[in-house]
Amino acid sequence: MPPKFKRHLNDDDVTGSVKSERRNLLEDDSDEEDFFLRGPSGPRFGPRNDKIKHVQNQVDEVIDVMQENITKVIERGERLDELQDKSESLSDNATAFSNRSKQLRRQMWWRGCKIRAIMALAAAILLLVIIVLIVMKYRT
Repeated sequence: MPPKFKRHLNDDDVTGSVKSERRNLLEDDSDEEDFFLRGPSGPRFGPRNDKIKHVQNQVDEVIDVMQENITKVIERGERLDELQDKSESLSDNATAFSNRSKQLRRQMWWRGCKIRAIMALAAAILLLVIIVLIVMKYRT
């Protein structure tokens, strides 16, 4: 039984196959090559091209809508950043207000304590004066 494949190729076999392949590529005009090199052949304004144009218009509309949506998302992000800055500022102001109000409450409490102490001292002195006057009146 003869071998199916040649184990050794000579130069004539190789160059012959290269020449025949080159000839086939250069001489053979197929529809596939025309399609890839020149584009589809046929009527330019047929139902197929109308569908393609319709789909292209839909794609363009979707692109426009998506660009608008992206712009809106970016603007929303900017507004959210501004809102976050305002919120942080408001939080800082609220903390400062709370601290200042606590400090003022303590000051007012101490002021009230001082006034009560002064009034109690004044009442005690007045009571003492009255007692001293009464005691001096009964001694005489």
